[in-house]
Amino acid sequence: MSVTSKIAGVVVKKTTGLTGLAVAKNPHHVLDVLYGKTLRALQKLPQDAAYRKYTEEIINKRYNLVKTEKDVFELEKKIGCGQIEEVIVQAENELTLARKMAEWKPWETLKDTPPPTQWKWPM
Repeated sequence: MSVTSKIAGVVVKKTTGLTGLAVAKNPHHVLDVLYGKTLRALQKLPQDAAYRKYTEEIINKRYNLVKTEKDVFELEKKIGCGQIEEVIVQAENELTLARKMAEWKPWETLKDTPPPTQWKWPM
């Protein structure tokens, strides 16, 4: 739970209430940059890759919210994934993953055939 106060009629967040997670100074700008980079990273993946399709959908929805919703508290509510600082951490992690997916190429076929008992449980 974040701690807020009103200064000159404006609600200001003093702390996130989460250890090690500082209040974001300019969350709209940070998310704008991160979402833009993520979308560019996703364009390097095949169009039919499931990760690309579904991640682009989520990122585009959030990107549009960042562009249209100027109030940070309303933006948090509309995204629905915690405080804006947590959303920033999620966006950073998604960018890292998108870049790794381009490196890993999980859409390609396996080099070796998996053993027939690979998915048997219990063994």
